[in-house]
Amino acid sequence: MAFSCAPTDESFLTSAPKIYRDSFAIPLPAAAVWADLTSDSALHWCKALTTVRWTSPRPHGVGATKTVKVLGLISLDERYIAWDEGTRKAFVGDRSNLPLIKRIAEDYVVTPTGDSSCRFDWTIAVEPTAAGRPGGPLNGAIFGSLFKDTRRHYGA
Repeated sequence: MAFSCAPTDESFLTSAPKIYRDSFAIPLPAAAVWADLTSDSALHWCKALTTVRWTSPRPHGVGATKTVKVLGLISLDERYIAWDEGTRKAFVGDRSNLPLIKRIAEDYVVTPTGDSSCRFDWTIAVEPTAAGRPGGPLNGAIFGSLFKDTRRHYGA
């Protein structure tokens, strides 16, 4: 990875220049959804993500790392900055293979709403570089597809 992302923290999730959010009910227990979202095959249902690979050993938590590849073109090294087992995980981007992302962070929150149901809140916060700014509409389409594929996967 040749391009470092600017340092960021959890405050970026509410202050980023561009924030994408989705929130929906899932007809599955929160524990099952959490296990799926933290598994070795997490997000395999998202067509835009061609690779999702943990690069740190289990158990995962704050400091855990992962690499994702989007559309087979953009690789991003991620580092977890928050991890509340069973309910929440958040990461920031550390490095990318292309100089398109200045800062990025994501937040996943799984909240039980019953014995066999939960709510999933997903936030993606982005600040592109000058070179990445023209790709804003494409970013919106990619993130929208992640939300759509995840809703479909969970029957929401």
